[in-house]
Order: sequence, then C-alpha cells, then structure tokens
Amino acid sequence: MEMEKEKRRVGLVTGGVLMGLILSSLDQTIVSTAMPTITKELGGLSLYSWVFAIYMLTATTSMPIYGKMADLFGPRKMYVIGLFLFLVGSLLCGMANSMTSLIVARGVQGLGAGALMPVAFIIVGELYPPEKRGKFQGLFGAVFAMTSILGPSLGGILVEHLPWGWIFFINLPIGIVALFIIALAFRDQRQYDKKPVIDWYGATSLSASIILILLSPVMEGREYKIGLGGAGIFLLGWFIWIETKAKEPLLPLSLFRIPAIGYGNLVGFFVSAALFGAIAYIPLFVQGVRGASPSEAGCLLVPLMLSAAISSTVGGRWMAKASFRAILIPSLIIMATGFFLLSTIDGETTNTQLVSYMIVTGLGMGAIYPALGTAAHSAVKPQDRGVAMSTSQLFRSIGGTIGISVFGTIVEGRMRGGMVFSEAMHGVFITGLILIGISLIASVLLGNTRLLDKEPRHSHTSNSGVPKQ
Repeated sequence: MEMEKEKRRVGLVTGGVLMGLILSSLDQTIVSTAMPTITKELGGLSLYSWVFAIYMLTATTSMPIYGKMADLFGPRKMYVIGLFLFLVGSLLCGMANSMTSLIVARGVQGLGAGALMPVAFIIVGELYPPEKRGKFQGLFGAVFAMTSILGPSLGGILVEHLPWGWIFFINLPIGIVALFIIALAFRDQRQYDKKPVIDWYGATSLSASIILILLSPVMEGREYKIGLGGAGIFLLGWFIWIETKAKEPLLPLSLFRIPAIGYGNLVGFFVSAALFGAIAYIPLFVQGVRGASPSEAGCLLVPLMLSAAISSTVGGRWMAKASFRAILIPSLIIMATGFFLLSTIDGETTNTQLVSYMIVTGLGMGAIYPALGTAAHSAVKPQDRGVAMSTSQLFRSIGGTIGISVFGTIVEGRMRGGMVFSEAMHGVFITGLILIGISLIASVLLGNTRLLDKEPRHSHTSNSGVPKQ
C-alpha cells in the first residue's frame, strides 16, 4: 500500500516537471508566428528582436544562479520560485499594452524559465535510481524536441482565433497545476544549511559577463561588438578570480577537472553552435532559394525534430547499458554525416532529399543532450548537482547563440564576396561540420564514464527523495 502511494507521488511529480518543461520549451518558439500580429497592434517594430533576445538573456544568465541555489536551498524551492516567476511573466506578457512593457514582461518570464530546465533534471535525478535515470532524461529530451516544433504552429493557431495575449495566458492553467504538484508532492532529498553563504560577487560578475558576451554578436557596429565582447571576457576573467577566493563559489572551478563536466560542456557548446545555426538557416534557405512560404519552411523542420525525439528516447534507454562516450561518438558521427549531406544542397535539391538529410541529422543529435545532462548529473555528489546541470545548460545556450551569430557573419561575408545565397549557405554547414568534429574529439576524451559506475553512493537517502529508516 505504501509502495503504491509512493509510486503515485513520484508519477505526479514527474508529470509536474514535464508540464514546466513543456511550457519553457514552447515559449521559446510560440512567439515567433505571433509577433507580426503583436507588432501590428502594439507598434514598436524597431524593438521586434528584443522580445526574443530579452527572454534568452535573462533565462541564460539565471541558469547557473538557480543551479547553485538549488544546491544550497534545495531544488523544490528553486523550481517553485522559477515557475512562479515564469507564470507572473506570462500574465504580464498577455496584459502588455506596449512593446516596451512586453519586453519587460518577457524578461520576467525568462528569469523564471532559467530554473525550469536545469532544476527539472535535478528533480528527476532525485526521483529515480540510476538505471532508470537515463530513460527519463531521454524522454524529457524527446518532449523538448517535440514542443519546440509545435510552438510556431500553436502560436499561429491561437492568434488566428483568439487575441494574441492567449499565447501567454495558456501557460497559466497548466503552470498553476504544475506549481501545486511540485510544491505539495515533491520532497527534497537532503537537509540544507539554514544559513548558507551566497557568492553575490560571483553571481554579479558572471551575470554581467554572460549578458555582455551574448549581446556583443547582435549589436550593430564593429566598435560595439568588440567593446562589449572585450568587457564580457574581462568580467569572465574577474569571475574566475573571484571563484578561486570564494568560501562557497557559485561555480566551483574544480568541477571542470571532471571529464564528464569539462569535456561534456565542450561537446554541448560546439554541438549547439552547429545545430542552432543550422536550424536558423534551413528555413531561410527554403524560403529564399526555393520560394517556399514561412509555414512550409517550418514544416520542413518537423522531420529533424521527430527523428531527434526518436533517437533521444532510444539513447535514454541505452544509458544504463553503455558508457556515455559509446552513445556520443556514434551520435556525433551520424550528425556529422547529416551536416555533410546538408552542405551539398542547392537550388536543385528536392524536398525529399532535404527531408532525408534532416532525418539523418536529427537521428544523430537526439541522444546527445540527454547523455551530456545525465553524465554531468551522475559525475558529482548530490550537493553539486545543481551547479553541474545548470552549467551544462549554460554552455549549450551560449554555444547556440554564438553559433547563430557566427553563421550569419559567414553567410554575409560570402555573399559580399560575390556568391549567391545557396552557395554562401554551404559555408554554414561546412563550419558546422568542423564544430561537430571538435565535439567528437572532446567526447573521446570523456573516457569510459558510465551512469551506474559513476553514481555517488550516499546511503542516508533513497533515490526517491525519501529518507531511509
């Protein structure tokens, strides 16, 4: 009877975490198809890009802070705080009456979203034993991929039939249910220090450096790019110095000596740079070269995400049997094959060929992120899992942002050199292929790290978050 009750509780918490993950994933893409309608009503076309940029900036910047706070105060508190901020931001977004107020509200929403992904994986790690953990990481990866492609379609449907505010209001009923489930059903695994030391200097310097580094590629003017990038790198160096002196560092530098984290973060950074750059430019190629409509271009990304969802689920099941390296290396080779095929596309490429190339790419990418997240989670003691997971997410997010900017520079430079757009696009995928090659080298250096062998053994608690008697 008690065991059945515990299973129901674990199932409830898993459902609540999935709801939050779905919301944070949807809100990265649902706005894209609704923005023309929003801009038409609110005006402020010059601020268009900031509706996307501010969400990304606040979410990325807050990730490592939430991760450390989860280690200090427990994942339950941080997830509830993050989800609450996300819902407040969603309400304010739906009520916005100007582009400026919408941007501010999206910033609040992003502050909350920064907790939902990394802390969700911490909670899964506490709910399930090691042999089941990979399976659920794969499931979460599949859900993230699916909701990413559903976002634009759902946004388009909602703005066609309802006021645009409902693309944000739809978060409220789902999010409130998830909030109460996590608050009432989940119990933290450990006891936490009632008076923890918080590294405010580290948090401030890291946040400022991330903001400046992410802003530098999107600013107009070479002087601004160099100035902001240089200031961001300087603050990053200052942050590293602070961490060597801090009593309770926001990001313990010793973690980067662990192969699953140090090399794993390099894999995540370069894979994300390649992948997000490709995803940004494939629709542009289809519209610019093939003359497809925006909706048709969006549909062509569906095979990529569907195949990624499949391989994410399969890869998650293999984590209990194989080393992380044994999953990453074949995945990266398949993904590299997909990028090589994509580097050959031109105006004569058929839709069938393009779809098949994206299926190959998706089959390669699907298992990579769940494997990296599980490797980081399993490589450290429970008190460092928040930092490990949030750092993994941070490197992926920064890599994706920089990748999009770098690929844009490549396309622009090649077109200035006299190339047509379809030829300039070849440089995007060749560069992506090189980045995947760097990821492949880093994955080899991971060693033979395995899920079960590397799991820290702490006998005072069970994996379901219930203290042992």
